[in-house]
Amino acid sequence: MKTHHYIFLTTALFIIVFYNENIGLNLGIIGILYALLTGYKTPEKNRTTAFLILFITSIVSSIAFAWYRDFPSLLAVVSSLLLLSYRSRQRKMKTLLLVPVFVINCFTFICRFFSFDQWLPKRNISGIWQKIFAFVLIPLVLIAVFFGVYSAGSDHFANLFTNIEWDVNFWQLLFITALGTFIAFNYWNYTVEKLVYKQNHVLDNDFQDRNKTPRPTYSFLDLDAERMSGVISLFCLNILLIFFLITYNYEQFYEVSKTPNQLSEETHERVNAVIVSIIMAILVIMFYFKSSFNFDSKAGLMRALAKVWIFLNAVLIISAMLKNSEYIINYGFTYKRLGVYGFLILSLIGLVVTFIKIQRKKRNAFLFNTMTWYFYGTILACSYINWGSFITSQNMKRNDFNFDYHLKSTNFSEKDLLKYAEQKNNILLKKQILSKVKEYESPTFLSKILYYETINE
Repeated sequence: MKTHHYIFLTTALFIIVFYNENIGLNLGIIGILYALLTGYKTPEKNRTTAFLILFITSIVSSIAFAWYRDFPSLLAVVSSLLLLSYRSRQRKMKTLLLVPVFVINCFTFICRFFSFDQWLPKRNISGIWQKIFAFVLIPLVLIAVFFGVYSAGSDHFANLFTNIEWDVNFWQLLFITALGTFIAFNYWNYTVEKLVYKQNHVLDNDFQDRNKTPRPTYSFLDLDAERMSGVISLFCLNILLIFFLITYNYEQFYEVSKTPNQLSEETHERVNAVIVSIIMAILVIMFYFKSSFNFDSKAGLMRALAKVWIFLNAVLIISAMLKNSEYIINYGFTYKRLGVYGFLILSLIGLVVTFIKIQRKKRNAFLFNTMTWYFYGTILACSYINWGSFITSQNMKRNDFNFDYHLKSTNFSEKDLLKYAEQKNNILLKKQILSKVKEYESPTFLSKILYYETINE
């Protein structure tokens, strides 16, 4: 099949599964079909390890969305399919360039779509297909569009057809067709502008010339002065961070206990300070270890101070993790407290990647290229794991378990709550849970959330 065949096929499938339906199982089906068709269409040379991993994650993400239908799983489906489409044609392009490619194609869609010679076959369509296209499809599209316009502009014209029962929601069909075409066209027929291609080498992980002579960054600052500036700055920052670690840990573990609300506010404020501190630390290291400075033979002391600073920042992260753990032990799990772990783990990974950048003399782009995949992995973890069930099942072990909070504020925890209601032999609680479940079981098949179909009432 040619590119236009894939566009027409997936547009038709999009209309079939979404017409008169809410988003649910249908998006999971479309995601799986897109992934399978992409796998079939991709040439063998582009089926790299990264492509195969993305092919699997695209299918699993689509299943996760059909199962949960929440924002993390939607984000996982969209990011997985975009990366899959990107890797199917651009195996050597950097992942970070997907964002400008996606944005440019969205804005240029209209121009590219109506440039029919660019994506439709240049030879004439012969035989019956030519007649169907010329005598049926084009007139039908024109009649449908102008019928809608005239009906909206004249009540008498619209009344001429009042006795005819149209079992078609014209405006919904038009919107779904336009959306399906937009998605299919940009997925199968995206373009990468020359300007974007030229930026690909800028994001290489390694330097092309590893033997070049170090040069100062600024004309008003010679190399020795800039090197000494880095040594003094990193030395002072290490001393400052040591004092901060002492006061930070004293405040966290040795001050008198406070109310849960005060503890919650202080914990989140301190964690935010830690995350901002880590980001700034990485930026400072990126500033001093850029370009030829990575190969400066006289920068050994600066490298050592940078590694010490990375280690001290890692200790700071571990301290924040311990405090968050203490908070969870005392007051139970919530989405925010799990999110704190996620941010801190990503920060710790960022420090490790920064250490590798210094040790192996990588470019700053190495940090962004590597962390992009870790952020993608975080999205997948958020969408695949039923965190609501985990939170509820763990908090059920506590004496202060709050049933109403978990029923209203945690997602996909109804199975655990039913077990809790049965353990307590509380019929009223069970009715509350089943009432919530029935609201999600009422939609039609293609609009369903599969998780609620597995709950045994």
